[in-house]
Amino acid sequence: MAAPRPPHSPDSPSRRAFLGLLSLPERRYVADALRTETVGGIVLLAAAVAALLWANIPAVSASYDTVRDLHFGPAALGLDLSLQHWAADGLLAIFFFVAGIELKRELVAGDLSDPKAAALPVIAAVCGMAVPALVYTAVNTAGGGSLGGWAVPTATDIAFALAVLAVLGTSLPSALRAFLLTLAVVDDLFAILIIAVFFTGDIRLPQLAGALAGLALMWILLRTGVRGWYVYVPLAIAVWALMYNSGVHATIAGVAMGLMLRCTRREGEEHSPGEHVEHLVRPLSAGVAVPLFALFSAGVPLSGGALAEVFARPEPLGVVLGLVVGKTAGVFGGTWLAARFTRAELNKDLAWPDVLAVSGLAGIGFTVSLLIGELAFADDPVLAEEVKAAVLVGSLIAAVLAGVLLKLRDRTYRALTEAEERDEDHDGIPDIYEAGNPQYHLRMARIHEDKAAEHRRLARAAAAAAGSEAPGGTAEGAAGSSGAGDRPA
Repeated sequence: MAAPRPPHSPDSPSRRAFLGLLSLPERRYVADALRTETVGGIVLLAAAVAALLWANIPAVSASYDTVRDLHFGPAALGLDLSLQHWAADGLLAIFFFVAGIELKRELVAGDLSDPKAAALPVIAAVCGMAVPALVYTAVNTAGGGSLGGWAVPTATDIAFALAVLAVLGTSLPSALRAFLLTLAVVDDLFAILIIAVFFTGDIRLPQLAGALAGLALMWILLRTGVRGWYVYVPLAIAVWALMYNSGVHATIAGVAMGLMLRCTRREGEEHSPGEHVEHLVRPLSAGVAVPLFALFSAGVPLSGGALAEVFARPEPLGVVLGLVVGKTAGVFGGTWLAARFTRAELNKDLAWPDVLAVSGLAGIGFTVSLLIGELAFADDPVLAEEVKAAVLVGSLIAAVLAGVLLKLRDRTYRALTEAEERDEDHDGIPDIYEAGNPQYHLRMARIHEDKAAEHRRLARAAAAAAGSEAPGGTAEGAAGSSGAGDRPA
């Protein structure tokens, strides 16, 4: 077996590797994060299917709206909300809290902390949001539709994309998965800004001041080392409630609290506070909060007439084309242009069709797209439902097209993944990361010497059992001499 290749081997010092091997700590972080997101994505997929069945089976469809519109909560605090609103404004705050931690970590310790390394995925993500918005705008300008939904096709749902990979049984190399994760993180950042800027209602200053005061108190407590969930959870709930009543979308509170956590490790720390909290909260976000939001948001009628409206009206058609065409063209085009002008060289084990396939996966815009669709067309429930249906249809088409492209290269991906995970010396570090370590090669030499000695012993035993002789001497002598050249001096 050939020795593992070094992580980076550019042809010249002036060119940087793109989609090359991740650093070992980054690879471990990405693997842990995506493992949870994959499981959550499968639960999310199941929740979406359950919502569609519940809303479209005649015998039970009436109960879907009844349950979704069920109101509860303290009215005196302005929190007498429907179950659907609790899911969208409350549970999704947990999702955006995790997104805030991810963003903070990427900015201070991940790929986005290095401007040169961050340039390419950031440019790809920005183009991947701008082009779908332009596609939607063009379709609705030509068709006389509403431009209010321009932001709906701009988001990428990493959990749903990973669920598609899990269903397909496709194992992407860690660099492609990390690229997809970085795209989603930058998408989340811009989605947060879009929600904050374009979907904020009438500002109520006393409540906003209270929310900001709560955030300031949390920042002080974090910086002074105060610990204990019993301190932060009640404070977080109070900040969320004040933010909701201020007119600013309540999910912004989750992002703000996530950004406050320290995501750099100090001496003696195995994990930073941000990483620790994210590890605890991510399963709640991916496995509970987002699937419940999907359960009460994805239940749209999908009769023949409803599906026809998706392609007949400019607003839902713009969403579908934005997700399928705009996302793919934006991410791929932005990546190619950034690589072209930053002199980044694509990993030799991959090809541009691989980037195209991942760009197609970015067109799966489920969770945040559904949320923005609800906000954009809050005054027109019928159109809001059609736009939701368009999100489902567009995400499905994007998933199928990307899946076909990925399956064509599945054998290559599996070989690359196996090479990344191989650890023949069993020291807990993949062999590909130890190509420059002399001790690794000495360990491997001893392992192969022991294997060679064992095979010589087995050869002698097999020859003796057969009772045959090799040409030029006894069978045992032939078996012993055949390996002499393999013995170390």
